[in-house]
Amino acid sequence: MADAEVLTTAGGVAFVRTPEERFAGLDDYPYEPRYADIDGLRMAYVVVEPDESDEETTTVLLLHGEPTWGYLYRKMIPPLVEGGCRVLVPDLVGFGRSDKPVERSAYTYEGHVEWMRQFLAATAAERGGGPLHLFGQDWGGLIGLRVAAENPDLVDRLILANTGLPEGQSPGAGFEFWLQFSQEVEYLDCGRLVDNATATELSETAQEAYRAPFPSEQFMAGARHFPMLVPISPDDPAVPANRAAWKVLEQWTKPVLTLWAPDDPVLGRGQAAISERIPGAAGQPHAQFRPASHFIQEDQGTALAGAIIAWLS
Repeated sequence: MADAEVLTTAGGVAFVRTPEERFAGLDDYPYEPRYADIDGLRMAYVVVEPDESDEETTTVLLLHGEPTWGYLYRKMIPPLVEGGCRVLVPDLVGFGRSDKPVERSAYTYEGHVEWMRQFLAATAAERGGGPLHLFGQDWGGLIGLRVAAENPDLVDRLILANTGLPEGQSPGAGFEFWLQFSQEVEYLDCGRLVDNATATELSETAQEAYRAPFPSEQFMAGARHFPMLVPISPDDPAVPANRAAWKVLEQWTKPVLTLWAPDDPVLGRGQAAISERIPGAAGQPHAQFRPASHFIQEDQGTALAGAIIAWLS
């Protein structure tokens, strides 16, 4: 396609906006997007309410990672709502229906944490006064754990799946392969990428949904740069903040549940690093799921939601 119109925030951040028609016909993700203004960028999200809700209804915040968007949670939303939860699903800046800064320098780990904090402040009224439970996978956990540690009064429970909070060390060879591949491949086919990171075959319709946010390379600065932001070296600028977050999490006594795909070649062995380090995880019904790979939501979404509802009950 021809280059899209480049818009600019008041702060001078240049960005593009994926045309809405790219998301037409997503029958398995029928939720109307809402938008929050975050530093002049439009951040998309959906809110799905149970049949009976009030200000005290529990809200489950579902945070996606790289290179997905809220569509990743389409199998989890209905059973969570049927279980009585309000579900809040944002698209990170640079992904999904959210605006996409065109320069890689606009994307930082600290910046994403701050954008998410602002997003939660902007949507506080829609959540009412009930507890907020945070589910994070992949970058959803890297961002979500920082948000929780830096704003501990905001989050009641943590639910974590195939994620981590690195302090300057590599997750392993699987991640290092992905890091190199993401920077060298000519076309970052997000549909194929998600398919390759699941244990079950993704339909062509689903693959197209993951390609939808990125009509061309012009839209992919965030997707390209995210792997570079994982703090895998001791001198990474995010390491001090992650270490500070761990100091908080090592004293965290609110409930923490881990739901894991141990066959994930990138983060499959990371469950114990969380469940044994955070006090609130002690004695919880942690679980593993097979068949499942990195994007456990695709492989075991219904089962994940069932485990969450059972735990909350």
